[in-house]
Amino acid sequence: MLEVQNWYHIFPKNTGLSLYIWIIFCVLPFYFIFRSTSLIEIGVGIGLTLIFFAVYWITFSSRGKLVHVGLSIEFLINVTMIMLFGYAYFALFTAFFIGNIKRKAGFITMYVIHLVTTVLAILGTFLIDYALIIGQLPFLVMTVLGIILIPINRYNRFKQEELEGKLEDANRKIARLAIIEERNRIARDLHDTLGQRLSMIGMKSELSSKLVDKDSAAAKKEMQDVQTAARQALKEVREMVSEMRSVKIADEIEHVKQLLRVARINHEVIIEAREDNIPLFIENVLSMCLKEAVTNVVKHSGASYCFINLKENSEQFELIIIDNGIGSDGDIVYGNGLKGMRERLEFVNGNINVSIQENGLALNITIPKIIKN
Repeated sequence: MLEVQNWYHIFPKNTGLSLYIWIIFCVLPFYFIFRSTSLIEIGVGIGLTLIFFAVYWITFSSRGKLVHVGLSIEFLINVTMIMLFGYAYFALFTAFFIGNIKRKAGFITMYVIHLVTTVLAILGTFLIDYALIIGQLPFLVMTVLGIILIPINRYNRFKQEELEGKLEDANRKIARLAIIEERNRIARDLHDTLGQRLSMIGMKSELSSKLVDKDSAAAKKEMQDVQTAARQALKEVREMVSEMRSVKIADEIEHVKQLLRVARINHEVIIEAREDNIPLFIENVLSMCLKEAVTNVVKHSGASYCFINLKENSEQFELIIIDNGIGSDGDIVYGNGLKGMRERLEFVNGNINVSIQENGLALNITIPKIIKN
């Protein structure tokens, strides 16, 4: 038995007609049937209509031979309804059904059979009893056009959805492979650079501990080598982090502007620094601090105005964020956001100063241009 979702989908979609029109097509055959004066014809018509929908329901989500058996029954019912009552609109349901056939050969075969039998049934009925046809001729022309176009449109859409699904699966696999490759690259970099540095630091530290009592000058030299290796290792870690978490300050400024606009907070942004003059690692830290600070303003401050100023001088870069929000009662509490900013800034010898304003808070972030190892 079909699920509720599949029952909804047996009504054709994307054909230019709403669900309500298709429901009318379900009720409409009874109007044509009850125009007949013969009780036998009325009984036959009702029986054929119920059989049509039962077959349509049962075979809609089926595959294989059952589909062709169901379509054959629908073809016969469609022709009979046209010949007896001039009702040709079952053909639209069948046309949609044919569009769901996956195999190209099966689709073409059923498509041609359906089109030919429907057109011949309409022409034959017109020659036998033209009164059944002539009054609804414009609608029958539209029905024939639907029989021609609906299956092709549905078949092409089905193939497109299938290709899009395959493409989505391929993109997911590529994404997973990219993650694995990135992990392998990071592992190689750590092994080739940081691993070697740490191994050298360990060996020289062990050697210096053995020389400290025998040859203090040699031990001192070994410790100097340890310091140099540690500085170099720290530099390489910073470079690796910069490559993995590259965040342009210009992009982040545009992002926080959008965030403030969405939050309906008036803002002023002044840039007094050459963005191309900011080292990559410092730029990453400034971008992350700016994002965290503005997020706090939006979430917690209740401010209606925010001022952002990025500037530089010969010694340092400075980022100022001021809001007119609720501020702080008493001492400033360093939550996770401020702690995270402070930790990032310590990595580049930066500093953060938070001050309580008459209305709101002011954050002053400074990072020296020359990072001390």
